Amino acid sequence: MDTLRRFDTIDGYNKFNNNETRHPLVSVVDLSKADPRSGSRMYFGSYIVFLKDVKCGDLVYGRDTYDYQEGTLVFIAPGQVAGVNSNGEIYQPKGHALAFHPDLIHGTSLGKRIQEYTFFGYQSNEALHLSDRERQIVLDCFNKISYELERGIDKHSKKLIVSNIELFLDYSIRFYERQFITREHVVNGVLERFENALNEYLHSDQAQLSGLPSVAYFADQLHLSPNYFGDLIKKETGNTAQEFIQLKLIDMAKEKMADGTRTINQVAYELGFKYPQHFARVFKKRVGRTPNEYRSLN
Repeated sequence: MDTLRRFDTIDGYNKFNNNETRHPLVSVVDLSKADPRSGSRMYFGSYIVFLKDVKCGDLVYGRDTYDYQEGTLVFIAPGQVAGVNSNGEIYQPKGHALAFHPDLIHGTSLGKRIQEYTFFGYQSNEALHLSDRERQIVLDCFNKISYELERGIDKHSKKLIVSNIELFLDYSIRFYERQFITREHVVNGVLERFENALNEYLHSDQAQLSGLPSVAYFADQLHLSPNYFGDLIKKETGNTAQEFIQLKLIDMAKEKMADGTRTINQVAYELGFKYPQHFARVFKKRVGRTPNEYRSLN
């Protein structure tokens, strides 16, 4: 899997898979038309969504395995590299891929909202596992996009194509929220491990050595992407991961100030704040009073 294939254009990816290019900026690729091939790494200059049949086994990342058999969606943002591992064997690709270039959505509602679809930053082992009904909805969206591409480009094409991509991505948000619920045992396990790791961080000297605890740090500790980790914590607690960390910092600050042996500056440094003024701003934002005002009232 050492070979790196670059796909900077939609046309290049279509040709690789023996699909016709009907629009230079968007395509619904039928992967079954591709020639049999061995695994490789692939760089994409476009947004790519793979609708894969898990039983095909042709999209494998590391040692991660997928526990749902109905289907899997994998989202890849421009500039990312996706690995296909066939263990050196020749395989026949199956499924579909939706590919759209960033230029397609400039100046559109989707272009303004694209950052809301945080799953484009998820890791492959955080893929979306679809039920049969959800898979059919995805295919319906793909079919509508294909219909527009097949009838040729006219003044309505871009609006209808982009609207259907946006509809599909909105459905994907809903499906991910369902996945967070149906995998509640996984969510609860992540939250518990996050809290334990955060408590350990704050009760040790790690904050003084490394600075304020960050979302990226704990996501890495839990082997999750920052986007997936953040979305999961938000869904479970109602707070962003950053807000969760700040609330824990404030609780710890109150605890440290209560014993009366530390100055405000000492508390700030022990929690990982580089500047006491930064600590004072965060504290006041969360508590409504400065640390000195809070201490004088308690």
